[in-house]
Amino acid sequence: MQENQVHRKVFMYLNSLPSAEDSDFVNLFSGDNKPNEINLVINAAHQIFSDTYLGSRIVWKFEKDSLVLKMRTKEKRRILSSYLQHIHNVTDEIQQKTKQIRLHINAEKEPERNGRWISVPFTHPATIDTAVLDSDLKNKMKSDLESFLKSEQYYHRLGRVWKRSYLLYGPSGTGKSSFVAGMAKFLCYDIYDVDLSKVANDSDLKLLLLQTTRRSMIVVEDLDRYLIDKSTTVNLSGILNFMDGIISSCGEERVMVFTVSNKEQIDPTVLRPGRIDVHVQFPLCDFPAFKTLANSHLGIKEHKLFPQVEEIFQTGASLSPAEIGEIMIFNRGSPTRALKTVISALKSNNDTVIASKTVSGTKNEEPLRLTHSVSVGGALGVPSGLIGHGGPVGLPPPRLMHSGSARTVEESRETRLFQRERIPTIKEFKKFYGLLKTKNSKKEFIDFDGSEKDNSRHDIML
Repeated sequence: MQENQVHRKVFMYLNSLPSAEDSDFVNLFSGDNKPNEINLVINAAHQIFSDTYLGSRIVWKFEKDSLVLKMRTKEKRRILSSYLQHIHNVTDEIQQKTKQIRLHINAEKEPERNGRWISVPFTHPATIDTAVLDSDLKNKMKSDLESFLKSEQYYHRLGRVWKRSYLLYGPSGTGKSSFVAGMAKFLCYDIYDVDLSKVANDSDLKLLLLQTTRRSMIVVEDLDRYLIDKSTTVNLSGILNFMDGIISSCGEERVMVFTVSNKEQIDPTVLRPGRIDVHVQFPLCDFPAFKTLANSHLGIKEHKLFPQVEEIFQTGASLSPAEIGEIMIFNRGSPTRALKTVISALKSNNDTVIASKTVSGTKNEEPLRLTHSVSVGGALGVPSGLIGHGGPVGLPPPRLMHSGSARTVEESRETRLFQRERIPTIKEFKKFYGLLKTKNSKKEFIDFDGSEKDNSRHDIML
């Protein structure tokens, strides 16, 4: 079920030989990154290519789907092993120079000869540095990824498969997918985006995993949606085996990334250490994140309206980074107008939340601000810990406050209230960007041992 890596490398090596330019038949391909660039690739049909290694003449011949290597019998013992290692070294060097990250998606039906994966060049511009996250958290993520890349012998000494798994969780629009792109570019790994809706059953999911390659990132987005939907063809057992079952050991140097909107809705067995090594929270926008967005989207680091924006954030109002970013993009020609529109949207969101609380009888409940956190542990020998900050222990669970363009949704455990209102101050913006957001609840951070932690400051517990 897997691609023959020796065949792939030999084919790449033969294309690098000077004799390839003299081939009678070649295929023409446009470049992945440069459409005006034309690449010549040898046509494998019944052609012969010669090579020289350590003074010996070597001949390669294409026959159907196979490559035939011919050399003198008396020289085979002397040069065969070192020649194949030479091909391996040359192709690795070529790959490093011409590495192009590719995005693989699983097809519903198996295409002829190409397996279940269809790939395209991955040119997403996002990086880890462009993510709207705390700078310390981004540095910790980079450090964790770099440690993983250097830990092959360490993992093997522990008797563990050389792979690392991450959970990115938070409301829609907080930048999880863009962060996945940044991780892939940082690692220079291909992405295999698994669409569970196109998977026939648990066995089909295993076959997809078998057809992935080393140095790849396997991504499952919106995992919570699939786990909640009982009608899907892949059950919980299939997901668990996919994450860390025997089948997951058939290939190493992999990173697995799962994204969810609400971590609390996921079965704890999915999140246990070993299946998920690092938890990264993507919260709604706060004032420091707002300043980052203003700097990147509007080119301003300070503005006379910043104190007013900070004051509104302190009342508990918030929007997702995607919503605030879209407002700034729409009004990028006038930073002042963009900030005023953000202020209007935040006030509208805050008024709606207060009104909803009044109706539901929770007017005096103080919302907590959500902050960045990452829980690191397990795979590199570091006990599970917690990095982050938040409100003091004992306060009620923080509430996620989402803003929609014309509708807001208030959900509580006892009742569900839907309100509709018009906001003239951002009417023009709402024509371009409107989302229906749902509030949910968030519990205090709990370490893997089940004890509550004081999250009032950044710390790491090892």
